[in-house]
Amino acid sequence: MEQPVAMNVPENAPWSEIPSFRLIDPELSQVHDLIRRSLTGHAVGELSPLLDHLVARSGKMLRPGMVLLAGKCFGPLTDEHFRVGAIVEMIHDATLLHDDVIDDGRKRRGAPTVNCLWGNESAVLLGDLVLSQVFRMAADLKAPSARIVGQTAVRVCEGELRQVIQKSNWRLSEAEYIDIITEKSAVFFGGCCRLGALLAQAQEDQIEALARFGLWAGIAFQITDDLLDIAGDESLTGKTNQNDLAKDKLTLAVIHLLRTVGPPHEADVHAMLESPDASSHELAEMLVRHGSLQYAHGQAEGYVTKATEALEGLPPGEAKDALIETARFMANRVV
Repeated sequence: MEQPVAMNVPENAPWSEIPSFRLIDPELSQVHDLIRRSLTGHAVGELSPLLDHLVARSGKMLRPGMVLLAGKCFGPLTDEHFRVGAIVEMIHDATLLHDDVIDDGRKRRGAPTVNCLWGNESAVLLGDLVLSQVFRMAADLKAPSARIVGQTAVRVCEGELRQVIQKSNWRLSEAEYIDIITEKSAVFFGGCCRLGALLAQAQEDQIEALARFGLWAGIAFQITDDLLDIAGDESLTGKTNQNDLAKDKLTLAVIHLLRTVGPPHEADVHAMLESPDASSHELAEMLVRHGSLQYAHGQAEGYVTKATEALEGLPPGEAKDALIETARFMANRVV
């Protein structure tokens, strides 16, 4: 593969907000440039503004960052690490384009969403275009890596579909919630870490340890993401808040609240959930008063501990330390 050359990357790249990514800043710049060239290199005419907007609003690159750090635990990174890093970030970008249509998100990464600027049809089709480019790039991967990418993408979509099916299920248990976010989010992080270690020719037990780390860290990430949707500051999160409440998606904090108030007050909480625009402030106060936000954050911290323990058998090193620091960041984002 042609070695990417970093260019057109903002001086304050979004991934610089993650302290642990200082170890891989040049490599993430290369991944970002590969994404830019893959998406905009052949775009002409009316497609250019949409693709330029997508690339310009780069995220924190958590998923490619974990591919790179997992690989760096075992030696120098390869061209395949950069290609896989670009692929996983493009899959993520495509899912966000579709999510913003489903959730009617109006702001993402501090800017208007594609569906807000160009409409739902353009956003959906742009997501499809990004995924099509992913298919083309994945075809050049070696079979084991391509298989992991495909299996991971399927599980993410299954998890998203399960969450949609469970909308307005006020009886959803904590275990069922964890199962759903494991599929829709955590398996993606686990797959990224597995790919990074696999491409670095790590031993099988080391690959599995990295995959477990990514899975536990991914659960912590999604619990925290759901918390931010309820209580985050939009000026800091950079996206539309309270979409989960508006779309009747239960999160861990709300599940804890329903369990805590019990049968005498469940109906009152149900009524708030069914009209979140009118009740969001009161519901937020209840979540604080009953310790539901604190409980969810504590559970996220517990999964970070599990993630850290998964790496105990790996030799010490800067990349291992950076992975642990990344997991802690994932559970403590502006909560």
